[in-house]
Amino acid sequence: MANIGAERFLPGEISLPALREAARRCQGCDLYRNATQTVFGEGVPDARYMLVGEEPGDQEDRQGAPFVGPAGRVLDRALEEAGIDRETVYVTNAVKHFKFQPRGKRRIHQKPTAAEIDACHPWLAAEMSLVNPEITVILGATAARALLGPAFRVTRERGRPLPRSEGGFYIATVHPSSILRAPDRDAAYAGFLSDLRVAAALP
Repeated sequence: MANIGAERFLPGEISLPALREAARRCQGCDLYRNATQTVFGEGVPDARYMLVGEEPGDQEDRQGAPFVGPAGRVLDRALEEAGIDRETVYVTNAVKHFKFQPRGKRRIHQKPTAAEIDACHPWLAAEMSLVNPEITVILGATAARALLGPAFRVTRERGRPLPRSEGGFYIATVHPSSILRAPDRDAAYAGFLSDLRVAAALP
């Protein structure tokens, strides 16, 4: 099946509960075929902070919630150290289904394609519109592509507040999963925490 996009699966009533329910039936791209379930965003509807990652991982796919695996634990620690209460943020992903390659009993994460990111974008756009966060923290290149386009480079712009046309700011940083793969995890974590502290200090 081609990437027909999520637009036709959006509910008539645009609210977070309605979106979450409708997203369970999304077949906007082929990723739904192998994933256990749709993993939609979670958090308070009027959150000051919205955190946007790439896609669910293995544990997120099994549990049906975003950022509950190893990368989520890194994120939780950094948010706490930056002074951002996880209970007052909205967390989501640019792509709502887990993309993976089976390898024995393991499921190895695969990066979503540009077409898959674009197909899933209506869900993210609807979440952004409803939550309308003051600060959107972009976690990694896939989220950056979804929100700021293919020319944006996290490595060049990370940690700098960028005005959002609807109001508020974007702050781009790395995805917490990259810290787990980094040769020097302490240095990678310190940079990530520094970026989150910039977000926490914004007025």
